[in-house]
Amino acid sequence: MVPLALRQEPWLGGHRIVMLEPRRLAARAAARRMAHLLSEPVGHTVGYRTRLDTRVSAATQIEVVTEGILTRIVQRDPTLDDYALVIFDEFHERNLIADVGLALALHTRRLLRPDLRILVMSATLEGTAVARLLDDAPIIASEGRQYPVETRYQPLAGTSRGRADHARLTRAVSTTILEALEDAPGDLLAFLPGTAEIHRTLQHLDSAIVPANTDVLPLHGMLRAEDQDRAIEPSRPGRRKVVLATSVAETSLTIDGVRIVVDSGLARRPRFSPRTGMSRLETTRVSRASADQRRGRAGRTAPGVCYRLWDETEQAMLLPFAPPEIVEGDLAPLMLDLAVAGVADPTDLAWLDVPPAAAWNQARELLAQLEALDDRGFPTAHGREMAQLGMHPRLAHMVLRAMLMKCGSLACDLAALLGERDPFGRASATGTVLDRGVDLRDRLDALRGRGAHTPHADRRTLDRIRQQARSWREQLHLADSPCDHGAAGRILALAFPDRVAQRRAGQASRYVLRSGPGALLPATDQLGAEPWLVIAESDGRAPEGRIYLAAPLTDNDIRDAFADQMTDVDIVEWDEETGIRARSERRLGAIVLTTTVVRAPRPELVAAALGDAIRRRGLAILPWSEPAARLRHRLAFLHRHDSTWPDMSEAALTEALLEALRAHLATVQTAEALRRVDVGGALMDLLDGAQRAQLELLAPMRFVAPTGSRMPIDYSDPDAPSATIRLQELFGCETTPAVFGNRVPITLHLLSPAHRPVQVTRDLAGFWRTSYFDVRKEMRARYPRHSWPDDPVAARPTTRTRRKG
Repeated sequence: MVPLALRQEPWLGGHRIVMLEPRRLAARAAARRMAHLLSEPVGHTVGYRTRLDTRVSAATQIEVVTEGILTRIVQRDPTLDDYALVIFDEFHERNLIADVGLALALHTRRLLRPDLRILVMSATLEGTAVARLLDDAPIIASEGRQYPVETRYQPLAGTSRGRADHARLTRAVSTTILEALEDAPGDLLAFLPGTAEIHRTLQHLDSAIVPANTDVLPLHGMLRAEDQDRAIEPSRPGRRKVVLATSVAETSLTIDGVRIVVDSGLARRPRFSPRTGMSRLETTRVSRASADQRRGRAGRTAPGVCYRLWDETEQAMLLPFAPPEIVEGDLAPLMLDLAVAGVADPTDLAWLDVPPAAAWNQARELLAQLEALDDRGFPTAHGREMAQLGMHPRLAHMVLRAMLMKCGSLACDLAALLGERDPFGRASATGTVLDRGVDLRDRLDALRGRGAHTPHADRRTLDRIRQQARSWREQLHLADSPCDHGAAGRILALAFPDRVAQRRAGQASRYVLRSGPGALLPATDQLGAEPWLVIAESDGRAPEGRIYLAAPLTDNDIRDAFADQMTDVDIVEWDEETGIRARSERRLGAIVLTTTVVRAPRPELVAAALGDAIRRRGLAILPWSEPAARLRHRLAFLHRHDSTWPDMSEAALTEALLEALRAHLATVQTAEALRRVDVGGALMDLLDGAQRAQLELLAPMRFVAPTGSRMPIDYSDPDAPSATIRLQELFGCETTPAVFGNRVPITLHLLSPAHRPVQVTRDLAGFWRTSYFDVRKEMRARYPRHSWPDDPVAARPTTRTRRKG
């Protein structure tokens, strides 16, 4: 093992090696393996530190740590004086803790410890980018010893990958396990996405004919250490073992005797939504790197076989690597850790992947709401205290503030409950599917050994929760407090102020969160009639996420906890029939607490409401008189040919008119008053003095015919203004009338004596020379008593309909 090979290096100079492992199980296993190789107990030369378990001594030279322990070490001692080497094992998993730890270690080396050595290890990571991050560090590849592993593809029929039907999945895994035990020798390791699937598979195998000499064991992070050890240790002589595991067994662990792997191809990953501020576990397809890691478990000690429950086509479609947690995870813990370490801006550090801006901003807002950061992004005294507790910032804030309310012990219980798997979860440790409601108070009762649901709760999970809560109480020197579980909602709201939710009026079990999204309880849940909830766990789906854990609040709780966060908002809206409607709302975020009708809204709000209505429905909402519409067309024509004139497009004109009409709109209260708005006057107000003077010259409303008639010009087509006129009124006129300084000819719609169209032209001279004679022939036949001269250019124009005599 690498740390053992390096522990005698002279450059260590008596300092320690610290190695970061991504999981508690892996950290303990790695430390025990190295101690075993030295024939020593854990805690002597090799020790480990995890959240709930520490085994180190003054003699320890190699520390295996996890769960943010390295971050805590850096915060206590930014120079890392006790350590000469920091090792990041299984770095390909790219969890948030490893990324933060590497960024902080590089920061320490750059500013304080140029002698600090950093080693990144992985079985599947493409190392070029990491080497570049480490100042072009050398890459050392070791093939190791790997026995051949046969791969057999057995696709899961009728299942959408990543959204597998749980019953079909566990049946297929169980069937494949039974087949594999008959076909191949050795122990078997099966990978399933989560504990629920593990327990269902255990049930299937319990009811099937498993060989009598075979033990079936679960392996996941929520098991007690002794149960995890039992799954890892070699089988007894004459017996075989089937281990049903989550991704925890994918790396770092060698389960002696495993020669068969059954891979579901699925994993469960947390995904954070900046929109909802919530993380939820999603079942996803594994990456190719993960699939290769799982397959490799079958060839560690002898040749083996791997059964993949997908086909080779799907194998080619797998992502090369899973997305790093830093681009999908909740960044609030990271941001607080960095702030306490003296880093307010993530760009000050070197990252393989820079934290996304949206999630970073969400984390900053949350930490400010939790009073952990000041306006500059620096940690407050409260924030530093929160960071020392080693829990999520929400929970740390809850515990510290609850202590001031003499409810610290209750807060520790709640924090421990929320940090572990639900003891009333969808599947218990024995495989029993439970549905005990979402009320956290019932979990508190079970934790204290009382309540109707206690006999059905997962005792091992409850033991872990009690142990963690007890550890925090000891750390904070807390005795049992008089606070009973009735205060759970009030205490929980300290951790989740953004997840306070109000029941929708007249709708049981449906809630709206303070942050905006909806949330839904199961129809039969006892909390469905509560007016207020604080939601600790939800799937965060749109439009209504399902609530998994919550506690009720009272109106008094809301007033006491959030009085200083309530806002008064004036709402002014335009109604097409009645006009302006105004109200004042007292709000807690998106939740409306009270509503009051406002009789005389502020003028600027009235103008804004009308402006919103105009933007939403378009300029047609304004009273466009015929002269105003014609003026808009004239100005649009002028803008088309000279961009210095106002833009009459819908978007540009909307904003221009709203500005021009602002004072007038502020006085409009009714639909009738809106119909009196002078839109034409507002259009003229958009012109400067020179433009007003030129308007009639460049875009006259009419042109004068040779007969003296003033014919209206239609500018609705800005490329081709037009006019309609009887053909005979243009006799003697050889030049086409034009506008815009005689640069744009008018399109002439020529009419018969009966005012029917006979020709359209923009070239009057050409018309007289050519098409006129065809028209003349037809018109003479139809209107013989009218004048149809042989030479229209020499003829006198006339408005008369018939020839004299």
